[in-house]
Amino acid sequence: MKKVLNKKIAILVGVVLLGFSFSSFKDDNRNFQIAKNLDIFNAVYKEIDLFYVDTIQPDKAVRTGIDAMLEALDPYTEYYPEEDMGDLDLMIKGSYGGIGSVITYYKGRVAIAEPYEGMPAAKAGLKAGDILLEIDGIDLKGKSVAKVSELLKGLVGTNFTIKVERPGAKKELEFKLSRESIQIPAVPYYSVEANNTGYIQLSSFTGKPAKEFKAAFLDLKKKGITSLVIDLRNNGGGLLDEAVEIANMFLPKGKEIVSTRGKMKQWDRTYKTLREPIDPDIPITVLVNNSSASASEILAGAFQDLDRAVIMGTRTFGKGLVQTTRNLPYGGSLKVTTAKYYIPSGRCVQAIDYKHRNEDGSVGRVPDSLTNVFHTAAGREVRDGGGILPDVEIKPEKIPNILYYLVNDQLIFEYATNYCLKHPTIPLAAKFELTDSEYNEFIALVEKSDFKYDRQSDKVLKNLKEVADFEGYDATEEFKALEKKLSHNLNSDLNHFSKDIKSLISTEIIKRYQFQKGAIIYRMKSDDELKKALELVNDTNKYKKILSQTQIK
Repeated sequence: MKKVLNKKIAILVGVVLLGFSFSSFKDDNRNFQIAKNLDIFNAVYKEIDLFYVDTIQPDKAVRTGIDAMLEALDPYTEYYPEEDMGDLDLMIKGSYGGIGSVITYYKGRVAIAEPYEGMPAAKAGLKAGDILLEIDGIDLKGKSVAKVSELLKGLVGTNFTIKVERPGAKKELEFKLSRESIQIPAVPYYSVEANNTGYIQLSSFTGKPAKEFKAAFLDLKKKGITSLVIDLRNNGGGLLDEAVEIANMFLPKGKEIVSTRGKMKQWDRTYKTLREPIDPDIPITVLVNNSSASASEILAGAFQDLDRAVIMGTRTFGKGLVQTTRNLPYGGSLKVTTAKYYIPSGRCVQAIDYKHRNEDGSVGRVPDSLTNVFHTAAGREVRDGGGILPDVEIKPEKIPNILYYLVNDQLIFEYATNYCLKHPTIPLAAKFELTDSEYNEFIALVEKSDFKYDRQSDKVLKNLKEVADFEGYDATEEFKALEKKLSHNLNSDLNHFSKDIKSLISTEIIKRYQFQKGAIIYRMKSDDELKKALELVNDTNKYKKILSQTQIK
């Protein structure tokens, strides 16, 4: 009996050791593969550096290799060398040392596109349309937007002189500026709308959005709001913790908002509300669109899964990946995807599968047939695999093709610049309207510029003719009639799409006088999605019915 027992123990120990050896073999083999390929990479670089016909730039060559390696992963895993750390800080903190202005390429030079309200560029008197000539005596001719941006940024408190050419001015102008910590507002605008409904536009989750949001909400509460619309459209996300903080203002203490799971199990975390809410009962609608991503989807998804708000708009972007920054030698950093996040129902909103790529290297959305059904706290059925599908879908208006080309050719920017030369002041944004005669001036500018643009109908017709010819169909006369019907008429298009073009021109003009806040107020006048959100949040019966329905989304 003893011999049998010893034999069994020996076999068990042998199996354990075999498993350990196999595991060690697997680890050793992987480590060998890593070491081998690093040696090969190092050897290839040395050979190229020694024998290639032209001199190799080390930084550029290795950066190309790093970028190519990371490109095979996902778009969010990125390498930031020391000189690009400012961009990473801006992404994470929402702040940087600079002058607070958007710059653009205009008429062959870099120019001011939009100075931010209350920031150094605006305080110094720089205006949209100012062409940048010199920074501290450095000639900017031929320099890219990226290079000029690099020159404008720097340590907070440092001073510099900038020379500009201003449209309408007889001579060059010189300004002295001091760089400040530029904090981009996460809440650019909030207001009280009809029926005592509060409106808060949350544009980002970088910086201190929870603090800004709380201040805005408490101010609206003092003004007597009884319902709330949160606008997350075009909010690309940011800090996960900030989304949890904002959710906590409306959800009970102890509620799970999001959890993260990845390869490093010790890094997995569950985020819950830690405090009692400010207002657990106020009716809320949340506006989202296909550019609402990451932290925006956490907030909207948590509200949906916990039946706390009605989500309205279009399906969100579908970014359910978590990034962590890792320090690298020589002052650089790696922003690396380390986990996926899961909202309260247990679903992940990630829409793209970067791990399993097609043969051509492309990636696709998770097909609906592979998505899974989950349930909200009240039992409503929701699905994973494709962002947040709103409770109430609103189809966005299609943007006319001609608008892209007018913006790209900077004709709207140029017209707004000329407009400002003739008008020292304009009415408040809510009352501003571009007159027909002013729009005719814009049409004259477009015609004078020899403006040309591609029409999608022309491209489709050309492809159809090629397919018909290839398949042997004779439809010559029909195509001639269709070509005549679809004939290019710039003047007709400018009149047909005048409403959309006027709106864009007006927005650009208003920004010159009343900054982003004015532009937001103007756009709200014709914002049909916002009107529907305001209407729903004040329709108690419809609001409650949506939050209790159980149909599959």
